[in-house]
Amino acid sequence: MSKALSAPAASLAPIPVRDILPWLVFGGLFCLLAIYFVGAEQGATALLPGHFMHELVHDGRHLLAFPCH
Repeated sequence: MSKALSAPAASLAPIPVRDILPWLVFGGLFCLLAIYFVGAEQGATALLPGHFMHELVHDGRHLLAFPCH
């Protein structure tokens, strides 16, 4: 019969917070920007002129229950 060989156990090294922090900040700012464009980019608070952004995220507004009409 053949003998089963076991693979050596791999240990995972922890990732330092200083390596993760810039990505967390970037992800948080990106999420805030996305929520702004989906939830508030229309009317008096619009950063972009016209209704382009409103029409682009229109279905997302309804999906997330943001009022827009």
